Amino acid sequence: MSFTPDQWLILLLAFVLGLVLGMALLASPEWKARYREEVARREELETENARLRREAGEMAARDEARRRNNDEPGPL
Repeated sequence: MSFTPDQWLILLLAFVLGLVLGMALLASPEWKARYREEVARREELETENARLRREAGEMAARDEARRRNNDEPGPL
């Protein structure tokens, strides 16, 4: 099944319309601000994630040390 010339024309017009709309949206300065906000938010989340991982590691180490101290027999 092949396309008719009318169908090719419709596909071409839809493609061109998509290009024009895409260029119009990228030309606005709003996307730059949104991009910078997203980068800042991502960096904040990465920093928070690193802090939480570090705290989780410290808590696990303290818990392990506490467990070891409880398992040791006391003086007789």
